[in-house]
Amino acid sequence: MVAGIWRGFASDNYAGIHPEILAAMSQINDGHQVAYGDDVYSEKLTSVIKNKFGNHAEVFPVFNGTGANVVTLQAMCKPWEAVVCATSAHINVDEGGAPEKVAGLKLLQVETPDGKLTPELVDKQAWGFGNEHRAQPKVVSITNSTEYGTVYTAAEIKALVDHTHGLGMYLHLDGARISNAAACLGTSLRAFTTDVGVDAVSLGGTKNGAMGAEAIVILNPELVPAIKYLRKSGMQLASKMRFISIQLVAMFEDDLWLRNANHANAMAQTLYQGIKDIPGVEVVAPQANALFPILPGKSIEPLQQVAKFYVWDHTINQARWMCSWDTTAQDVTDFVAAIKSELAN
Repeated sequence: MVAGIWRGFASDNYAGIHPEILAAMSQINDGHQVAYGDDVYSEKLTSVIKNKFGNHAEVFPVFNGTGANVVTLQAMCKPWEAVVCATSAHINVDEGGAPEKVAGLKLLQVETPDGKLTPELVDKQAWGFGNEHRAQPKVVSITNSTEYGTVYTAAEIKALVDHTHGLGMYLHLDGARISNAAACLGTSLRAFTTDVGVDAVSLGGTKNGAMGAEAIVILNPELVPAIKYLRKSGMQLASKMRFISIQLVAMFEDDLWLRNANHANAMAQTLYQGIKDIPGVEVVAPQANALFPILPGKSIEPLQQVAKFYVWDHTINQARWMCSWDTTAQDVTDFVAAIKSELAN
């Protein structure tokens, strides 16, 4: 650590703001713009998102990913309806109960081996339609890439969409790391969203180099009218929205989103190659930008002193190592050397 500057492997939320995004925010700081989204930069974002997701896509910038998820799910559900999700889903584990507390939604959880739902797994909770004693399943929510770092293919999402729509339900995609998923798949963003029938996307920016910018992208027009009012009542309507919108413009107008995600994914692969053959380490190859190694228990705290990271599962000494847009090859080399040294002891 030099002059307070350091990087670790705890979270891509730890990373700073990409210089191009910081510059874009600075460049629009002079003068006035109409508040609450009626500014020229939010209008520009609408054009950018339509280019990425299709002409019928509508975008609603929000402050954070929890807000994007909660407002979107609230628009997709009536008060007596429920959301089917993986037990490991961020909406279930890491949002402080916000879907239940703020949106008043029942989450119907499904255990999964890898964070991914399938039509068969959905059916474990998508039942009881018409039964007044059971919260009515209305939305299936998936995450791409998942909390386990796994990635749904377009075909897998298409199968889920077809099954979900066949049940009269919606499909929501939590895309906090959607850029990493697209980079892994080598596809466009719309290839596994719009083109396969996804109804709504929580579009992530913060984890991929933004200061703090997420958005709701509605792909099913019947969901649009409610968002305007729910975003305000859900405390997610920014007065100076231009500073959120311009971050997403800078990220998605060209290929910054993809460059950042490709780099983070590549650093995860480099880290994997460096540790996969170290005795005492159990790890599978990453699909996106996260690794989940199992380590000797006594090695965890010493390694956390070298580079910050979280323990994912204390019962089996499983860590989570997350690479970011600003992770360097030297960061990886130094960490691999520390792991080898620690485990040699």
